[in-house]
Amino acid sequence: MPEARAGAAATPAQSSKDNKGDQGTRSPDAGSPDAGSGAAGRPRRRQARGEARIAQLLEAAAGVFCSSGYNGASTNAIAREAGVSPGTLYQFFPNKEAIAIELGEQLMHRWRETYGAAFVVSHIELPLARMLDTVLDPLIAFNCENPAFAVLTHGSEIPGVITREHDILHASMLTRTEQLLGAYLPELPADQVARTAAMAFVLFKAGLDLVMEHEGEEREAYIRELKSVMHRYLEPLVCDTPDGVTPARVNTP
Repeated sequence: MPEARAGAAATPAQSSKDNKGDQGTRSPDAGSPDAGSGAAGRPRRRQARGEARIAQLLEAAAGVFCSSGYNGASTNAIAREAGVSPGTLYQFFPNKEAIAIELGEQLMHRWRETYGAAFVVSHIELPLARMLDTVLDPLIAFNCENPAFAVLTHGSEIPGVITREHDILHASMLTRTEQLLGAYLPELPADQVARTAAMAFVLFKAGLDLVMEHEGEEREAYIRELKSVMHRYLEPLVCDTPDGVTPARVNTP
């Protein structure tokens, strides 16, 4: 996945304020989440009436992470983007890491749903071009609509729980790709299917980087280029499949 280009880092004054604020949690007021902290780095339990405020803070955090990068972001900047005071933010999140973990978990959940819907058994019955459209379109759309996902899944400074979860999802997607290609090209030896899946996966990620770097018509042009590259890579393998061979069905988890 592509990394968002980092913008200006937080000012020293912002960093100083954040460091002071991040050393401990703030006491919630009467209309705020329940007191008490959960797992390390996670926001405190909250009441239903606090969900709207949390959604507002997470949306603001996504924007700040995209514009400044994870390292350059600060709780003060996130509060400012959300239009609330730092004190209000600290009622829900003890520090920047907790915000990143919460946002990362939400995006990971949406990503699982997205690629789960993209890699389905019925797609092996489609012609190659349509199959690529059906699989790639939702994956590309998710990344374009959620650029913070790339920011929170790359970089050594990202909280470890996010990168570990991303590594698991990465392996799962590669497995799904291999299963889909193995069913679509049943005559290929298993080792060639594995290599083809790995290469197709890398081609997609590289093309997605270019897609994410552009907007508007230029982005659409790069999406077409990405699909063209994928089609040209896979088409000879489809043509080499003996006539009359029906792709095998496979149950993916």
